[in-house]
Amino acid sequence: MSRVQLALRVADLESSIEFYSRLFNTTPAKRRPGYANFAIAEPPLKLVLLEGEPGDETRMDHLGVEVESTELVDAAAHRLADAGMATRPEAQTTCCYAVQDKVWVTGPGDEPWEIYTVTADARPDLEGRTGLEMNQVGGDSACCATGGR
Repeated sequence: MSRVQLALRVADLESSIEFYSRLFNTTPAKRRPGYANFAIAEPPLKLVLLEGEPGDETRMDHLGVEVESTELVDAAAHRLADAGMATRPEAQTTCCYAVQDKVWVTGPGDEPWEIYTVTADARPDLEGRTGLEMNQVGGDSACCATGGR
């Protein structure tokens, strides 16, 4: 099953987790310092919350499509390249506390899109911890920063 991913950069992670837990009637599938994600069954959505700067408004960070396998990522990369789109593949990259294979494209409004699959968890020892000093979302890859796409 594929599902669309929406990654939001939020100023107050805890209140955002509380809000989206109530909105979608579910709890985070993964909770790490500066990071939470929800694997929502209905509607099929991967909602990612990335902790931003205090006081900033919530903003879209990036968009994605989560697929089931590396083969589907590779097929998407070939299809997009054949359609004339500039692609940026990444294999076995660590991003958002997960090891992923992915391909990036950029939309006409400079919005970053990724088609990705998760091949392994990263830092499960941090599950449920919230201390920002342990935050490795931005430090483990440029994946969660909108610059450089």
